Amino acid sequence: MRLGIEFTPEAIDDLRSFRKYEQKRIVQEIENQLKHQPMEETHNRKKLRPNQLAEWELRIGKFRVFYDVDIAGQRVKIEAVGYKRGNTLFIRGEEYEL
Repeated sequence: MRLGIEFTPEAIDDLRSFRKYEQKRIVQEIENQLKHQPMEETHNRKKLRPNQLAEWELRIGKFRVFYDVDIAGQRVKIEAVGYKRGNTLFIRGEEYEL
């Protein structure tokens, strides 16, 4: 099953905070990794413990993409894009606790 990918306005703002080549890499990986079987755990994809942000996380190097899957609507909704520095997650330039 092929799913559509939708970005929240916040996720689009998150992406804009990165350099152009980083944006391109992130979007390319989202397309590659999440169009098919986004709910299958892999080395770079994992289901998160319950939290306020999203149900799933996709790792792309230092970047983290947080997303939810709507099987009925056949779409993946990108909720936020952040990055890790050491063990600290930053979203929109702010330290974020999951």
